[in-house]
Amino acid sequence: MAEAHRAPLLECQDVFRHYGSLAAVDGVSMTVMPGEVLGIGGPNGAGKTTFFDVITGITAPTGGRIAFDGHDITQMGADRICHMGIARTFQLNAAFDHLTVEENVQVAAQFGRHARRFPGLRLSRATRDETAQALDFVGLAARSHIRAKDLPVLDRKLLMIAGAMATRPRMVFLDEPVGGLNTEEIASIQELVGKMVARGITIVLIEHVMRFLLTLSTRVLIMHHGKLIFEGPPAGVAEDPRVVETYLGKGAAERLRSHFKGATHV
Repeated sequence: MAEAHRAPLLECQDVFRHYGSLAAVDGVSMTVMPGEVLGIGGPNGAGKTTFFDVITGITAPTGGRIAFDGHDITQMGADRICHMGIARTFQLNAAFDHLTVEENVQVAAQFGRHARRFPGLRLSRATRDETAQALDFVGLAARSHIRAKDLPVLDRKLLMIAGAMATRPRMVFLDEPVGGLNTEEIASIQELVGKMVARGITIVLIEHVMRFLLTLSTRVLIMHHGKLIFEGPPAGVAEDPRVVETYLGKGAAERLRSHFKGATHV
């Protein structure tokens, strides 16, 4: 049992995604352990979201192998991967704008947990229960009747997380979950991600807000031109010369060093 507990939940081996001569993802290998919060950073165009798309089945890889819980998912579509326990949110606020908050989450709960050969005309009791629990979890229960198109930015991000939670995931990929949010809103998302981790959900997230990324993550990857240029603990990001040169810059690196130094003395 101890060996099984130490086995990675996700394994990516030499994963590529080419668009013509451009390698958007260029031979990336990594593992994610159960219960881990893995943060991925890097400049725009580094291949981060494309890497998410490949893992979650939205885009097929050009080469390499991806395994989830010991099962090869390399050539699976997004629906099958979701049914296996991998959910995700998107950088842009993805929702059915004409549906209410509740109806959006009902769609995820109805179709995201397992394949339905005959969907039926009515929502199951399990779907309604999962929807209510997911909305309560993210704090949107009181706004369940509002149409998605009328939600502010924070609530649209919460809606995507609610949809992911309604699929009963074991692993959730969050693509820029705090982009465009203010300090107070970022803190609320940070607290919510902590609640997800407390439920035993493994998290992989992309974020440009580095304090958020480094505070939450147990381990960090930095990508550049489709390749990994750093893998290590959060405190090591600002100490890596290549990361400072290609991504952070000296000013941001110094601020992050001060942040970690201050955290150490708390």
